[in-house]
Amino acid sequence: MSMARLKIRPRLATLLLAVLPLAGHAAGPADAPDLPPRAQVIEALSGSPMVRAAGAQIEVQEARSRRLEAGPHEWMLRFSDTQRSLRPAPRTRYNEWDVGVERALRLPGKAELDRQLGAAGIASARISRGDALHEASRALLAGWFDWLREEAAADQWRRQRDILARQASVVKRRVELGDAPRLEALQADAALAQAEAQLAQALGRSQVAAESLRRLYPALTLPAGVPETAPDPVDADAARWIEAILEHNHELGVARAESARARIGASRADAERRPDPSVGVNMGRERDGEERILGISLSIPLTGAGRRADADAAVAAVQVSAHREAGVRRRVEAEAAALHRRARAAYSSWQGQQAAADALTRSAELSERAWQLGEGSLAETLNARRLAHEARLAARLARLDAGESRYRLLLDAHQLWPLDMDDHADGEHDHP
Repeated sequence: MSMARLKIRPRLATLLLAVLPLAGHAAGPADAPDLPPRAQVIEALSGSPMVRAAGAQIEVQEARSRRLEAGPHEWMLRFSDTQRSLRPAPRTRYNEWDVGVERALRLPGKAELDRQLGAAGIASARISRGDALHEASRALLAGWFDWLREEAAADQWRRQRDILARQASVVKRRVELGDAPRLEALQADAALAQAEAQLAQALGRSQVAAESLRRLYPALTLPAGVPETAPDPVDADAARWIEAILEHNHELGVARAESARARIGASRADAERRPDPSVGVNMGRERDGEERILGISLSIPLTGAGRRADADAAVAAVQVSAHREAGVRRRVEAEAAALHRRARAAYSSWQGQQAAADALTRSAELSERAWQLGEGSLAETLNARRLAHEARLAARLARLDAGESRYRLLLDAHQLWPLDMDDHADGEHDHP
């Protein structure tokens, strides 16, 4: 592989990735405000060490394919130099030598099976790269929403701190005017101190999550805040989602590719029960050149129990791979069904949490207004404000959970980010 090719391929791959799926959709899920920009996602995924390693594995399989196509046999050069002595006296000595070349010949049919084995290895490596890309996408999505949750929690505590600071200022002023006891000032200051402590902890967790994202995905740019966008519901047609996930699942694709590879391997092992013959040509000189020898040799290994055992093992390996494929399919189907159900439950949970937050927020506002009019105690107001804050925080986190569950469903169905790059790559797999 030339250096010029190495320089050109990343540019072609970058251009290719930029125009991949969701064409025809002006504003698809990948353009949602609570997701990182699509171009940054593509750059981050393409630069993932896990994805790069899987891409390099394709080159490994391509080299192995060339080795299989070349065959297991090579020419052998044999040379011998001897000295012959004749007795009785007078003793006579002769210098003699022999040289020859020989090679085993692959029987018809074996070369085609080897070619098929090489192609199956390349296909499996390409699907494995898609699986690595899928896993990297899952990790990116999970890390992104972890940061959104921590940032949302910090923002909610910041709002609570601001409300309690305003309330503490009002209480302080009323105490100075003699309209409120000093106990209320202590209560307000204590509530404010607790909110500031919780805010400091939330900011610390948010900064840790942000730093982790920056280190793992340098291409991502974190927004200034968490977008306040309502999640979209997921339709109830579970069968359609399961079918879409099964159709595009890379892990299942790898299992299928390995099953196909095992079947070809079994055929190749069965063919090996007919051993390859070796042919050779040799020439020599004996008795100091008085005799010259030119000959042809043919050797055929005798089939034994070892070759039969190899063939039987290959057939058993086919059964192993078939059972593994069935197990992967069953597990992927179960995970897809659970993911769909989880996404719908998360959306319903967010609706309930949002309704509770709205009601408790109105209750806290009414309680504060009543306290300002002298019809309630500060303790009741602070308690109502605390309940409203907890409900609002739970609603914001539930909203993010619902959004992440839906995006994860779309991701596994290949409707979020491009996860089939190699299917369109025309043989180019050295993505940047």
